[in-house]
Amino acid sequence: MAGAEGSEGEQPSRKRRRRPRRRKPKPTAAGAVGTPATAAPAAAGRSGRARSKAASAKRRANPPKPKGKKTPDRARRIPTQKEVSAGGVLYRSDGGGGIEVVLASRRTRRGDLAWGLAKGGIEPGETREEAAIREVREETGLEAEIEADLGDTKYIYVWEDVRIRKTVHFFLMRHTGGDVEDRDDEMEEIRWFPLERARKRAAYRGERDVLARAAELLG
Repeated sequence: MAGAEGSEGEQPSRKRRRRPRRRKPKPTAAGAVGTPATAAPAAAGRSGRARSKAASAKRRANPPKPKGKKTPDRARRIPTQKEVSAGGVLYRSDGGGGIEVVLASRRTRRGDLAWGLAKGGIEPGETREEAAIREVREETGLEAEIEADLGDTKYIYVWEDVRIRKTVHFFLMRHTGGDVEDRDDEMEEIRWFPLERARKRAAYRGERDVLARAAELLG
């Protein structure tokens, strides 16, 4: 019985609580233990941005050639020729102390009427002065004498797929006679203009500059 008493007086022992076992993380779709499922799309996004930056850098290093513009190789294939002409600023007194000069009009390829100075090509065996007097007479029907050199103008244009580098020598000429009705048919009209008005009426900048030099010489 003593054993029973001792058994009744003994405090019951407390049971230890078991700690829950930590579950091991399951492998993700990317195959890495403990990696969140969103890691793979994020990595793919970073990789896509890197490829995009690389492509942009490549485009900046090699920009596309603009359409519609001639390449240097194509431009070099166009043949080039040089032409030299001569002409004149033909002037006379208007009777009142002023100066008048002659302008000739002709049609451009677009059909527009352009006013300009008489000029033309230098023929074999001619000097610049001889060519200038002849061209003024042919294009205007008027006779003239050279008084001064007005220098030249230079410009480039394309005619029938040929690049033309043109130089025109101009001279100041005094009117001595002739009749405008004896001009070439290519000139539509020959007209005397006050010098300042002629400078504004001339169609081409180079010839306006020549008229300005003539105005300085004529005072």
